[in-house]
Amino acid sequence: MQTRLATSVAAALGALLLGACSGNNDVITQKATSAVPDYWPVIQSPIAKSDDVEKKVSDILASMTLKQKVAQIVQPEIRDVTVEDMREYGFGSYLNGGGSFPNNNKHATPEEWIALAEAMYQASVDASLDGSTIPTMWGTDAVHGHNNVIGATLFPHNIGLGAMRDPALIERIATATAREVRATGIDWIFAPTVAAARDDRWGRTYESYSEDPEVVGAYARAIVTGLQGDISDGNIDDQHVISTVKHFLGDGGTEQGDDQGNNIADEETLFRIHAQGYVEGLGAGSQSVMASFNSWHGEKLHGNKYLLTDVLKDKMGFDGFVVGDWNGHGQIEGCSNDNCPQALLAGLDVYMATTPTWKPLFHNLVAQVESGEIPMSRLDDAVRRVLRVKVRVGLFDLPSPANRSLSGDKSIIGHPDHRAVAREAVRKSLVMLKNNNNLLPLEPNSKVLVAGDGAHNIGKQSGGWTITWQGTGNENSDFPGASSIYQGIERAVSAAGGSATLSEDGSYTDAPDVAIVVFGEDPYAEGNGDIANVEYQRGNKSDLALLKRFKDAGIPVVGVFITGRPLWINPEINATDAFVVAWLPGSEGQGVADVLFTQANGEVAFPMQGKLSFTWPATPYQNPINRGDGKTPQFEYGYGLTYSDNTNLPALNETVEADSSEAADHVIFQQSVQEPWQLVAHSGGVSGAMNSSVLTIGDVTIRTADRNVQEDTLLMQFGDTPAKVHFFAPFPVDLLDFTTPNSALAFDLKVPSGTGIQAGIECGDNCAGMVPLSNFTADSSDWQSVEIPTKCIIGAGANLQEVYAPLSFVTQGKVEFAVSNIRLTQHGQPTTHCP
Repeated sequence: MQTRLATSVAAALGALLLGACSGNNDVITQKATSAVPDYWPVIQSPIAKSDDVEKKVSDILASMTLKQKVAQIVQPEIRDVTVEDMREYGFGSYLNGGGSFPNNNKHATPEEWIALAEAMYQASVDASLDGSTIPTMWGTDAVHGHNNVIGATLFPHNIGLGAMRDPALIERIATATAREVRATGIDWIFAPTVAAARDDRWGRTYESYSEDPEVVGAYARAIVTGLQGDISDGNIDDQHVISTVKHFLGDGGTEQGDDQGNNIADEETLFRIHAQGYVEGLGAGSQSVMASFNSWHGEKLHGNKYLLTDVLKDKMGFDGFVVGDWNGHGQIEGCSNDNCPQALLAGLDVYMATTPTWKPLFHNLVAQVESGEIPMSRLDDAVRRVLRVKVRVGLFDLPSPANRSLSGDKSIIGHPDHRAVAREAVRKSLVMLKNNNNLLPLEPNSKVLVAGDGAHNIGKQSGGWTITWQGTGNENSDFPGASSIYQGIERAVSAAGGSATLSEDGSYTDAPDVAIVVFGEDPYAEGNGDIANVEYQRGNKSDLALLKRFKDAGIPVVGVFITGRPLWINPEINATDAFVVAWLPGSEGQGVADVLFTQANGEVAFPMQGKLSFTWPATPYQNPINRGDGKTPQFEYGYGLTYSDNTNLPALNETVEADSSEAADHVIFQQSVQEPWQLVAHSGGVSGAMNSSVLTIGDVTIRTADRNVQEDTLLMQFGDTPAKVHFFAPFPVDLLDFTTPNSALAFDLKVPSGTGIQAGIECGDNCAGMVPLSNFTADSSDWQSVEIPTKCIIGAGANLQEVYAPLSFVTQGKVEFAVSNIRLTQHGQPTTHCP
């Protein structure tokens, strides 16, 4: 049992609202690991251990100080580390994340990328401060080409590549990517993603080649081979890069498709569905593995010794290193971003420490080894693994980054040969779902109207992880050498004597022969892309209206759909004569026109050949849905029409019937704050999150208390300073299900007076719906049930499609209250007006 320390403030607040409180510690249990089952294979890497390599590594390791060893396992990010930091600490590696550039300049030139690589390298081998001459290495997220660099070739995202069923082309894509990365002086790529995405609500679905582990495995082997090159001699040459299979393990199988969520599959399913990319990628010789943000049965992978050490290293025989994801170690229970020995003990070898917390993390690790909390043998094993890869990639023998074979060759960035490979991939990835009356392929000498907000938008067609992390904020001018889908169409049509007019809103004076409408998802990455269900444009059917305008006017309509996942688009498909899924094609939009149009002589140069690598849902709520699960999809896995098919698709069902999951409340707080939310207070310019039973920030004090069961209530006290308390998530959550007439933000409240309190929902910068709490409460100091209709919150300015805080309290002065049972519900009292 634990006795809470009482203060006069807490006593007064408790007496006012609830009376005495009591509680006890949770009992923390550790799951014992058992012997690794035989279905986990021993991997035979083509890079076999070499006595010469091991001797060199041992000699280096024997000469290193403790601080030099720890430096090899800490990886800062270029926005948080300087060249002088590198000179002082000698980090084993560093990275640039999505949307991070040399000098923080989005338009940094290849010369500027190389200059930073050279400066960091020279600082790492400068022994004047740290005594070390071990070269550092730079890692980057080049996940569909060298996507952080202006002018690079951008290949279709993985979901489109999966539709090709062409591992040989994947290898060529990887080879081209490696060359462009090497041209900027970088050694290491955080790719491929080998997740088998099983729930299309997941915001990273487009990073997955397929729901089918066989496709994922074949592609993993191909891309690792292309990135690392011929490694039969045990080395990676300077025209190829270190690859990373990620994210280990099970990220594509979390509950409800939640990014960084919990995978509850049994171990054999984890192996059979989610591990095949590692079996094949490591079998091709990948030298690094990235640990995943997700949990397996509630245990974060960054701290899962069974999977990282017992399975991956001991059983499968992986002798490269395991790198963490963006501060993923800080999510382990009992850890923070700057203090987490548990990760190293579990089997993590390199901490991706992507905030200024790298410095306290470094010193904490040194102290933890000195105290014996971390055995020296575990540190030595991690450092040995990093050094082994550095020897294999030739870092000790190669010239500095500015003087390597491809460095500084600007012609490699966006090279025509690479763009030709990307254009071929676009052609092969298109999947045709509908082609009534054989409308496609079109004759290029036609009068064509090209409409939709995706028609002339290279950023949209490229998706997330494109220059910026989310892929947002880009303009066509940020893509020199690229082509939009419209530009590709215009070139094909003009060359054959036809005409192509761009009209994003679909307006025209003279009716065209055909309208091509390019539309679809806006860019997103990771958790920002998580959705509650897979209906396209819920609550805003503007693209459907555009399609119907052409259809109603009797103009043949071709829909070209830009998307990172299968979505329920039955109404949109019905409003077209032909419907093609283009996925996220990248920089070479002209590849779409190559397939949509015949040549001038009427011959088909490039056939329609893509096949779905994901099952397409029949309803918005039919997720997860995968081949063989007994559900009836709209389009089966492997579906895709060709030009030789003579199939008219009948009208699809447009009726949306709510399933049982729609009736469930979205719980925000019930004994504890529910994921993905955290309770955060802001007062007097200071902010802080609640991670224990008490939080004090400025004039705000929040404590847990017992009402009906243990810690089912939050006691909140606000002082004179204006303040805010909200339940917050760093990624937006789609809560559009709670826009029905009976939907409400509901909670139990005990407050002397609601006067002066604003309550509501936040949806990002300058987006919130706040209402006076007193408008929805009774004049009583007893417990009462409060319902604020979401229609009132929406009317006040909230957008429930992208919610960052489902409940915020804002105060301007002193007030005290207790709140419990916080939720969004669809079962509130019907409301005809808002106060």
